Amino acid sequence: MLRNIIFLFLLCALPFSALASSPLSRRDGFLLLWESIRRPAYEVSSVPFEDVREDVEGYLEITYAKDRKFFDEETLFRPGDPLSQEDALLWLFRSRNVEERPDIERSDLDRLLAKYPIAQRRGDAFIESREQLLDFMRSLDTFLNEEVHSVSFYADDFHGQGTAFGETFDMEALTAAHRSFPQDTLVQVTNLENQKSVVVRINDRGPYVDGRDMDLSRAAFERISPISRGVIQATFRRLGDKELVDECSDKPRAYQRRITRDVRFHRGLPHTLSLGDSVYLGSNRYFVVRSITYPDGHTVRIQDFVGPEERFRFVPSMSGEYRFIFGTQEGRRREMTMQVSSCSSE
Repeated sequence: MLRNIIFLFLLCALPFSALASSPLSRRDGFLLLWESIRRPAYEVSSVPFEDVREDVEGYLEITYAKDRKFFDEETLFRPGDPLSQEDALLWLFRSRNVEERPDIERSDLDRLLAKYPIAQRRGDAFIESREQLLDFMRSLDTFLNEEVHSVSFYADDFHGQGTAFGETFDMEALTAAHRSFPQDTLVQVTNLENQKSVVVRINDRGPYVDGRDMDLSRAAFERISPISRGVIQATFRRLGDKELVDECSDKPRAYQRRITRDVRFHRGLPHTLSLGDSVYLGSNRYFVVRSITYPDGHTVRIQDFVGPEERFRFVPSMSGEYRFIFGTQEGRRREMTMQVSSCSSE
């Protein structure tokens, strides 16, 4: 009898994970999906979910995604609830922008799963683990990376005109138009005929010709095919947002986000940056840029206070390590460094 009591006591003392695997929560599942697309999240003015507090992990990403219509119209996110298979698949297809329509509805799931058979749809199922969701993600990404697309180019007739995102089209830049990929997404385009690749940045919408899936700038098209070909067959590999990917290596960028526990950047100062890129720093509270030390050793003292609605912009002028001293209104200081390098865009 005593032995049975001791056994039951030890059994109850075990962590829950040792007795049964807990389904993945909605918050953890969403953050796993969001991290995989390497897309920045910004503060927005729209109303957040009532049950996602500003001081919890994932608030910025969840609130930004809500503003971008990533979720169904609801007032509660239910972050701790188990993630259903239907919601996971719906979020996964939306995160990959598999169609140009502004949103993918729950009613589209059967059709999309017929096109991309990554799971058997079960309305009563939950995502049992992080690895299960990762398997869905890997399967869909494999389908998308192997999908064959018709790619054309645009050049002189559009050179100098405005793009759908307000930029000026430059046919000599490595850019592209796509109907659903977000602005500033980096995409590796590979010509199936010769296996040549080019990395382009999405800065326009289109093409609006039946059967065409992407318009490259003239310079980008010439990297992988003679202009005389006009249209090529290619595969796409989506790398992530320009701000979150190191273009020299296609690896995700890491960011330094906090000056103090209560003063944090919206995005942060990257550890690495490509020469020619800009840094935009904004915070939830006032902060000050006290000084910047350049790679050649000279220091610029700034003492520039930046408010919550403002942004501090910095454009590095040389390769090497930059040292920033940031501060708060209360006089707290923090040093951060950033490595800037130049690389070929081949």
